[in-house]
Amino acid sequence: MNILQAVVLGIVQGLTEFLPVSSSAHLVLVPWALGWEFDPEPAFVFNVLIQLGTLVGVIVYFRADLLSLVRAAVRGLVSRHPLADPDSRLAWLIALATLPAAAAGVLIKPLVEQAFENPAIVSAELLVTAGLLWLGERVGRRQRSLTGLTAHDALWVGIAQAFALFPGISRSGSTIAAGLGRDLTRTDAARLSFLMSVPVMIGAGTIASLDLLASPTAFAQLAPLAAGFAVAAVVGYFSIRWFLGYLSRRPLAPFAIYCLVVGAAGLLANLYA
Repeated sequence: MNILQAVVLGIVQGLTEFLPVSSSAHLVLVPWALGWEFDPEPAFVFNVLIQLGTLVGVIVYFRADLLSLVRAAVRGLVSRHPLADPDSRLAWLIALATLPAAAAGVLIKPLVEQAFENPAIVSAELLVTAGLLWLGERVGRRQRSLTGLTAHDALWVGIAQAFALFPGISRSGSTIAAGLGRDLTRTDAARLSFLMSVPVMIGAGTIASLDLLASPTAFAQLAPLAAGFAVAAVVGYFSIRWFLGYLSRRPLAPFAIYCLVVGAAGLLANLYA
C-alpha cells in the first residue's frame, strides 16, 4: 500500500466510521472496486489500526463528556457508591455494554478476518445494516434520554455492537438502531454509540498493534499507517459533528437506502465478476 492509497482509505474511514454505513465494508469494497490488491493480513491490520485515527476524532469531540465520565467513575469507586452519580452510572453501563464485543472479538477473530477477504459477504451484510436502520426507525418511540439508561439497555446495545465486528454490519448503525429500539432519542442513541466506541477501538487497536509488531513488514507499513491515521482523525471529527446535527432534525432512512443500494450493487458485481 502506498501513501496515496492510505490517504484515500483514511478519508473513507473518517467519513464512514460514525455514519451508519459500515466503515469496514467500505475499506473492503473501495479497494476492490478500484482494483487495489493488498496482502490480506497486513490489510486487515491496517483496517483495524486506522480506526485509531477516528478514535482520536471521537475523543477530541467528546473530551468533556469522557473526562466527566472518568472522574465520576473514580469518585464513585472512592466513595463506594459507584452508581449514585448519573455520570458514574453511565460510565459503568458503557463498560458493561463493551463486554459482548470484547468477548466476541476474542472468540470469533478468525471468522472476522476471513469475512474481510470476501466482498460478497461484506455486500450482503450491508443489506443487514439497511434492515437494522429501517427497524430502528420504526420500532422505537424516541422518548428516552441517557439519564434513564438501564443495564438491560446497555447489554442490548452491546450485543448489537458485537455483531458489528463483521465488515458490512455498521457498528454505529447497529448500536444506534438498538438504542432506538430501546426508545432512546436519535441524538442520545448516537451519543451512546460514539461513547461506546472508545473502549472497543482501544481494545481492537491494541490487538492489531501487537499483530503489526509481529509482522516482518512492520516498518514498511508505518508511513501509510501514519498518513491514513492522520486523515481519518480529522475527517472523523467533522463527520461526528455533522452527523449529530443531522440526527437532531432528520431520520436514518437515507442511510438505510444507501446501504441497500451499495450492498445490492456489490452482490451483483460479485455475481457477474
